[in-house]
Amino acid sequence: MRARLALALGWLALLALAGTWAGQRLQLSGDLRAFMPEPRTPEQRLLIDELGDGPGSRLLLLSLSGAAPEALARQSRALAAALRPDPRIDLVANGADDAGLEAIPERLRPYRYLLSPTLDDRALDAGFLRDQLQARLQDLGSPAASLVEPLLPADPTLETLVLADAWEPAAVPQRLHGVWFDRAGREALLLVRTDAAGFDPGAQAAVVTAIREAFADAAGDSGSALTMTGPGAFSVEIGSRTAGEAARIGAIGSLGLVLLFWFAYRSGRLLLLGVLPLATAALAGVAAVALLFGAMHGITLAFGFTLIGVAQDYPVHLFSHLREGRSPLAVARGIWPTLLTGVVSTCIAYLTFFVSGVDGLRQLAVFTVAGLLAAALSTRFLLPRLLEPDRRDVATSPWLRRLGSRIDALPRPRAAPALLAVLALACAAVAALAPGGFWQNDLSRLTPVPEAALAEDGRLRGELGAPDVRYLLALEARDAEGALQALERLQPALDALVADGAIAGWDSAARYLPSAATQRARRMRLPAPDALRAALDEALADSPFRPDAFEPFVADVAIARRAPPLRPGDLVGSPLEAPVSGLLLDTAEGATALVTLGGLRDPAAVAAMAAGSGVRLLDFKDTSEALVAAWRGRVLAALALAAVLLALTVWTALRSPRRVGRVLLPMALTLLLTVALLRGFGIELNLFHLVSLVLAAGLGLDYALFFERAGGAAEARLRTLHGILVCAAMTALVFGLLALSSIPVLRAIGTTVGIGVVANFVLALLVARPPADRRAIAGEGAA
Repeated sequence: MRARLALALGWLALLALAGTWAGQRLQLSGDLRAFMPEPRTPEQRLLIDELGDGPGSRLLLLSLSGAAPEALARQSRALAAALRPDPRIDLVANGADDAGLEAIPERLRPYRYLLSPTLDDRALDAGFLRDQLQARLQDLGSPAASLVEPLLPADPTLETLVLADAWEPAAVPQRLHGVWFDRAGREALLLVRTDAAGFDPGAQAAVVTAIREAFADAAGDSGSALTMTGPGAFSVEIGSRTAGEAARIGAIGSLGLVLLFWFAYRSGRLLLLGVLPLATAALAGVAAVALLFGAMHGITLAFGFTLIGVAQDYPVHLFSHLREGRSPLAVARGIWPTLLTGVVSTCIAYLTFFVSGVDGLRQLAVFTVAGLLAAALSTRFLLPRLLEPDRRDVATSPWLRRLGSRIDALPRPRAAPALLAVLALACAAVAALAPGGFWQNDLSRLTPVPEAALAEDGRLRGELGAPDVRYLLALEARDAEGALQALERLQPALDALVADGAIAGWDSAARYLPSAATQRARRMRLPAPDALRAALDEALADSPFRPDAFEPFVADVAIARRAPPLRPGDLVGSPLEAPVSGLLLDTAEGATALVTLGGLRDPAAVAAMAAGSGVRLLDFKDTSEALVAAWRGRVLAALALAAVLLALTVWTALRSPRRVGRVLLPMALTLLLTVALLRGFGIELNLFHLVSLVLAAGLGLDYALFFERAGGAAEARLRTLHGILVCAAMTALVFGLLALSSIPVLRAIGTTVGIGVVANFVLALLVARPPADRRAIAGEGAA
């Protein structure tokens, strides 16, 4: 008794230490690119980059509604003012007159005449300055005086405001009460660009929370409402819904498993002991991923814990085979060859994901293999030492004897091979001929975001002129300077598309940072300090301004005349860094410049312009579908390799063609039947269906192996039947609950494995389980 207690406490202490170590070392990632294959084409590489770090993925679209327009305008200003100092936010735009000034830090303001096109078609002479000073006098008598007056000494031509206006989103909404409103004038609109990538759910959740808190302070008790869309908001929504459903499913499933376990064994002690191998599996999987990868994707963790559910079968098989007169260690030794064959086969199947070219699947393989091996070894060598030597034999249960007799009475006609062949052909025909697409290539179909939210996102994008998330223009150059010059040459064609109504607006790095050649040309047009003072003196004649009021302006122009052109690296640390770095990418071949398109109405016209201008129009929908097809091909190749290795493993263990056939046939038929049922109900298959098929195959292999090794002895057959019944019922319960989920990924996993468990159990029972009068092949000891 003391030895068992010491072992239990030592086991728990080891689990606690492993959990603490893994928790400190492991970092969770939410970047969905971990589950995308390595890109092979420039378009695919760009798609992978833009999914996480592109400008479109960082935008949050905000709408304030439910109050009077004047109140909404005040709330928009207050919300923007609260968010702009937040270091997690690159940009807050709401159309307010001073909204863009923060984009020009003090150290860059002398460069304003190099960045602005003002002097491209006029000179900084006395006539131009006189007109500008007259306009400033009018501004000082207007409501904008408080904005203009601080800028006047250094910027009498208000180039700062010219740049701020030029850097607004390409197609801005209407302004009411000084801020953006929708066309109907009922909603105040804001645009927020985050520093974090759109698919970084942790960082996005922090920003979303900050926005909601700032809105609550700004709105008070006005009754107004905040609507927020965009990739970041959706990633938070996905995480919240997934966590909520997982918690509900986990609670219901845990209760169901406890009840099933109690019904099967009538022992709370066995229930508690059975958790130890599962906990060992989970912590071993997490520790292995932490050691090899450092970071783990959230999907890997969630799906990995689901796969570890296979490990629950190992203590169940041990408990169901316990009986009086035989020690738990001897029982564990007896079932070990069969258990080990199933474990090794499942591990081999998942190890093949290393050739899939997908980092997320590699993590999943490490997690599953480490977890299953840990659970199997702890069930074999540790768990039996915690069990009492005398246990009630489940084979004596009256209900189990009656069930076993009825199953033994099931007909097993000699024509069964022909019937099974007909079943296989029928399943193949249904899978191939079912209406609809066989494969699901649209990544958006995997998102649990409601259709209404997606429609609202599309509406707000139209109102704000936010970039289209499907189409993008791209051009290649030898370096950043060449890319900026090419963008400048492209600008007239883009403006023509806007004039023709094909697009509402566009955005590129050249809107924020002209090429060095353009900056040098503008610098040459700046007058020398003496010439500028002379022009100012002439413009100030008969003016109420003091003659020395604009010395800061003269000094700034002198600095600009000597300054080297601004390069992308000079923008680091400024608000301009994010838009320029997001639209001007360094690549191994040089530089890639991107042009985002807002309010796209005529893709054909854009495609025609691109073809005539030497740029590429990227359709991310087509590119993503091609990437998914390549992804699927690698996974299917991995599954084919897994099937070959699995068959070799079973052959090594059984060394009999007849016995190998009885074990593999139920699993193969189940795979066909599962695919046929999914396709028959119009479900298109995706990655998670494929991975779930591997899980279902591993479960089926275990069932068939134990049925086949049970032999013909009545007690051994009943113990095996009991163990597999409990395993199948538990697995069917957990994955049946997942099949009811509204989350597409969870539903795909639950439906596939749920069908596979039921089909595997029935087919293994009919095909792998020997007839009642057949002598055991492996004998009582193998049971």
